[in-house]
Amino acid sequence: MTPRIHVDRPLAGGEAFVLPAAPSRHVQVLRLQPGAALTLFNGRGGEWRARVATITRTGVGVEVIDAVEVDREAARHVTIAVGVPANERMDALVEKATELGVASIQPLLCERSVLRLSSERASRRVAHWQAIAVAASEQCGRTRVPAVAAVCGFDTWLAEAAHAPAGDTRRYVLDPEAAEPWHRALAGPDGAQLVALSGPEGGLTPSELATAHTSGFMAVTLGPRILRADTAPLAFLALVNL
Repeated sequence: MTPRIHVDRPLAGGEAFVLPAAPSRHVQVLRLQPGAALTLFNGRGGEWRARVATITRTGVGVEVIDAVEVDREAARHVTIAVGVPANERMDALVEKATELGVASIQPLLCERSVLRLSSERASRRVAHWQAIAVAASEQCGRTRVPAVAAVCGFDTWLAEAAHAPAGDTRRYVLDPEAAEPWHRALAGPDGAQLVALSGPEGGLTPSELATAHTSGFMAVTLGPRILRADTAPLAFLALVNL
């Protein structure tokens, strides 16, 4: 399989440039040689056929051949807003959500959140999660990289969401005690964008659930079992894909 490399820059057939440090190391680790084929993508749609032109100690030069129109994105535009789970579970959530076609990820700090982040540490974690989304997009063949938003407090984010124009966006809060099953709630036009709000370990508090309801979020259940904080958003994405 031709290696896929993400580069955060505009791409055009016929141009040549040196890959940034991280992609250059990727090519070197793969032991590619000049003339080897590459697939480049910038996360904004489409792919480009390319080849390795030069390999030096300072970087890897590539030549872009031409654009290839491909579409491997999910049919639904889905944002997941999730109470950040503790330890390394968020890393796996970002990776698998990317593979399942999520459009964007909003990390939240909720009342029951175990993880607490200072502003500086939060910025570093978001950069780390964004890098995971890039790597997962390279691996799974996506042509668009989901955006990982800055860590936000639950109330702040919900207030912003409540005042945003609804338009063709439908908003759901995942609640194991909800009466509405997910498949009934999602009945409607396929073009609607979806926002799924999911809690941290221990779930959302009753007051957070009440605030979500008054902010226009419909409570839906994913089934009779209680899913972990890092499982529920992934289950929602998988069900929407189906």
